[in-house]
Amino acid sequence: MEEEKVILVNELDEQIGLMPKLEAHEKAILHRAFSVFILNNKNEIMLQQRAHQKYHSPLLWTNTCCSHQREGETNIQAGNRRLYEEMGFDAELKELFHFIYKAPFDNGLTEHELDHVMIGYYDGEPMINTEEVEDWKWMKIEDIQSDMLLNPEVYTVWFKIIFEEFYHFLEEHALENRN
Repeated sequence: MEEEKVILVNELDEQIGLMPKLEAHEKAILHRAFSVFILNNKNEIMLQQRAHQKYHSPLLWTNTCCSHQREGETNIQAGNRRLYEEMGFDAELKELFHFIYKAPFDNGLTEHELDHVMIGYYDGEPMINTEEVEDWKWMKIEDIQSDMLLNPEVYTVWFKIIFEEFYHFLEEHALENRN
């Protein structure tokens, strides 16, 4: 099987090429990514714990799902594909915003991503793919925020960045804006 490629972009999110995912993380090259947040009718976010065999950030807690778009795929299509692959359900997604971050890992790899953040709503239980996800739970936005201060080491880098910068934006799109 051919290694998955990521879409290289400039700071305006214009595609400038493709590169194998691992190589992009080794060379810290800016590429397109996405992060999906699923909320329930109690304004809780579905978190996932990354599988123990992941090559970076294993067993850390993060948003509902995240990955990379494939060439020719819209952000929403990519979010829906990966949500189903990782968590086993579908939800209507809406893109909220995007931002660029760069975060080195202890294993020598670096995430340098233009991350599209999406939100959706679901009240059921996921059917997790255990190759991708170790565990899952619902947490209120304010509980995540306080737990990140107490236990920052149990969360992924990108999830902490999103929360530090944008949790008010996520709160605004919680239950009162649910369609």
